[in-house]
Amino acid sequence: MNSKTGVLIVNLGTPDSPSVPDVRKYLFEFLNDTRVIDLPWLLRKFLINIIIVPFRAPKSAKFYQQLWTDKGSPLLIYGESVKEKLQAALGNSFEVEFAMRYQNPSMNDVLEKMRKKQHQKLFIVPLFPQYASATTGSVIEKAMNIISKWWVIPEVKFVGQFFDDDNFINAFVERAKQFKIKDFDHVLFSYHGLPVRQVDKVHLDGKPCSAHNCENEINEDNKFCYKAACYATTRLLAAKLNLQKDDYTVCFQSRLDKDWLEPFTDKIIIQKAKEGAKKLLVFSPAFVADCLETNVEIGIEYQKLFVEHGGEKVHLVKSLNDHPMWIETLKKLILKQAES
Repeated sequence: MNSKTGVLIVNLGTPDSPSVPDVRKYLFEFLNDTRVIDLPWLLRKFLINIIIVPFRAPKSAKFYQQLWTDKGSPLLIYGESVKEKLQAALGNSFEVEFAMRYQNPSMNDVLEKMRKKQHQKLFIVPLFPQYASATTGSVIEKAMNIISKWWVIPEVKFVGQFFDDDNFINAFVERAKQFKIKDFDHVLFSYHGLPVRQVDKVHLDGKPCSAHNCENEINEDNKFCYKAACYATTRLLAAKLNLQKDDYTVCFQSRLDKDWLEPFTDKIIIQKAKEGAKKLLVFSPAFVADCLETNVEIGIEYQKLFVEHGGEKVHLVKSLNDHPMWIETLKKLILKQAES
């Protein structure tokens, strides 16, 4: 049996190309995950396969064409780079692999490769700082479904949410050092949105976030609440950046309908422009690698929106990508699991 510890880092996913067929294939797999769209079976199938995917794929393909580089999808490029750099940082006692929850490299293929290595221990790291059932939960469920069918099952550990890890916070602070924050009219901390009903499901008493003080503290009742984790991430970053409460706004992007987490980032962008703001600085700490939501939605779409309403420039703080401090963060998270 392989004495090396297997490490699998997993991000969300990306189409194989920005073509409409490949984007359609990606959206089909992604949106049919019951942790992503948690509606009754018949309604979900009708909504996704008859309405959303056919109509959304051509529009999304145009966005992916704006994102794509000569080397391909940034999410995939940085994922492979992190894999290589993390392998070098961890050394010969570990074997690092990288997979996507949706599309390629698929978790099925990569875990099959790891099964054949017969590791005694396997660490799985979903690359999502704040827990959500649609991200971390989905990766864990998929991994458990695959591994449960193995005849030889190694010791398996999952690295959970890490929004409050000091190394993670410091890595984003380091990313912001290229900007003089005092030169900006306002700072936005923009997180990926989620349906309110999904967020509220984590509260065992059935009460909403408003009953758990999720915007102001992490406590025993809301420790797995995505909204609470986003606000907590912001407080930690704001403290390191010496921001006062009036200097910034927490907001949520990429919504599909009105019953998603608020305030909506696009609405805040418009509001700040109408109030006379000319320069905005935007952090997106739910993403550890540049992707459609950062480079296109914030960097292009929100820039247009800001200018249309009187603003001048939306500056995006880059994601962690393959920055040395991010590699060190992952290394320490994994070694902490190894020592526990």
